[in-house]
Amino acid sequence: MPMANIDTDKVIPARFLKTIKRSGLGVHLFDTLRFDADGNERPEFVLNQEPWRKAQIIVAHENFGCGSSREHAVWALADFGFRAVISSSFADIFANNSTKNGFLTVRLTDDELATVMRRAQEIDDYELTIDLENCEVSDEQGFHAKFPIDEFVRHCLLNGLDDIGLTLQHEKEIAAYEANHPAPQALATSSQ
Repeated sequence: MPMANIDTDKVIPARFLKTIKRSGLGVHLFDTLRFDADGNERPEFVLNQEPWRKAQIIVAHENFGCGSSREHAVWALADFGFRAVISSSFADIFANNSTKNGFLTVRLTDDELATVMRRAQEIDDYELTIDLENCEVSDEQGFHAKFPIDEFVRHCLLNGLDDIGLTLQHEKEIAAYEANHPAPQALATSSQ
């Protein structure tokens, strides 16, 4: 998607934010870009073209996910089938929401991003691989680029851990603490 400043309202327009479920939002991903006012596909939009209809990685210019802080944007991307976004920069809240939802954001330099964009447009059936273990993006034509990622975020993504999963790693310690520290009587009574 050779666009900069793709904001969260472009990713998932506000009119579709009437749910707290993570599923079902993918059909509305990039709705105003993918469809005209009558609901017909816009053939010029990249995700309405083969082979990009089934893409799992978005490659976009800088400041992806800017705008309002809506977790629904990450949910819609994942529900549509995307597993990662590659850009030269991300809005902080979008990047954080992505991490919390097990969705990968990959930051490349402007030059690296330009190379990937050019190859995606010029090479039929272009494929890109993201290796999270080695923090590397590569293709079969010899492109290789390392990307920075916080080690804790990388650990969580590699191990499928969200905040609850991280907490449950300490389940035995939590149970031992609770066994030795009973709830105050006022709390014990109110929860019955």
